Amino acid sequence: MVVAAIDPGREKCGVAIVAEDGEVLEQSVVATVWLADEMAERVRRFSPERILLGNGTTSRAAEATIRENLPDIPIEIVDEYRTTDDARRAYWKANPPTGWRRFFPTSMQVPPEPVDDYVAVLLAQRYLINRRK
Repeated sequence: MVVAAIDPGREKCGVAIVAEDGEVLEQSVVATVWLADEMAERVRRFSPERILLGNGTTSRAAEATIRENLPDIPIEIVDEYRTTDDARRAYWKANPPTGWRRFFPTSMQVPPEPVDDYVAVLLAQRYLINRRK
């Protein structure tokens, strides 16, 4: 099983493709205006069984866009509770600070790039873990 996850936003969306074992096949941040095209391309390449959509900012608009452009794939709305904090931790784990930044706790730093893709990964991984229970 492969799932696609989206962290929707006004300007940008996090997108992740995750296998059933939690392996991240792809993750990226895409412009919201290109979400339908970007998802169609990922559906073509990875054939996800369903699309998971975070319930945060602009989720209804993103859901309408996906349903219109990819009507054959089920969409499931998932809770985004505390995913941004967890995504920041995941970002710093994958990209440890260097130089003078390494002397300051990462909890006091803001990542230098968006973490929306890490949020999408977390949404997918949480869904897959809960599905196994």
